[in-house]
Amino acid sequence: MKQVEYFYSTHSAFAYIGSARLHEIAVAAGREIVHRPVDLGPVMLAAGAKASRERTEAHRQYFFGREIERWAEYRSAPIIDYRPTHHDNSLALSSGMVIAAIDQRMNVDALVHAIMLSHWRDDSDLADADTLAAVAKTVDIDPAPLLEKAMSSEIQANFEANTKEAIERSVFGSPTYFVDGDMFYGQDHLEFVEKAFTKPFQGKWPK
Repeated sequence: MKQVEYFYSTHSAFAYIGSARLHEIAVAAGREIVHRPVDLGPVMLAAGAKASRERTEAHRQYFFGREIERWAEYRSAPIIDYRPTHHDNSLALSSGMVIAAIDQRMNVDALVHAIMLSHWRDDSDLADADTLAAVAKTVDIDPAPLLEKAMSSEIQANFEANTKEAIERSVFGSPTYFVDGDMFYGQDHLEFVEKAFTKPFQGKWPK
């Protein structure tokens, strides 16, 4: 089966907003979604981007406010109207849980969407094990074996490797998709991703 590589942070608003649409077009095209959760801070730093707190208030209000509102409405993604309370907490546990689910061949697509939905609809804390356990159960996944492995050295090394690979491949934000090597940044490019599934764009990446 052909694939689409999916680099994202588990707390990313735009990854969440595009999550259901990505699954829809991937299923229609017979593409497997290869999940690559990353630590977004180092990825953005390597690309030279400013942290959100270092940007102007006008920029934050537009990009992390109005754009989120409009795209959530367009994609029919339920979302809170404020920055999640626990948004700055560590993503090691939630990312580790996803990677453990990949290793154990569980329904990763459903789990990842549920994690993001919980954060952006219910204001949940993705660093809290009990919260993640409850989220997993909503998609009929047993959380125990995932949480047992999530913070292991092996799983966290995989998380670090994903982050390093993202930097090496010029990823600079979440979500980023690769279709047969061609990079697409942002869920607003999912219609381009859908087209690329059947007919690649001219030219090549990297340049």
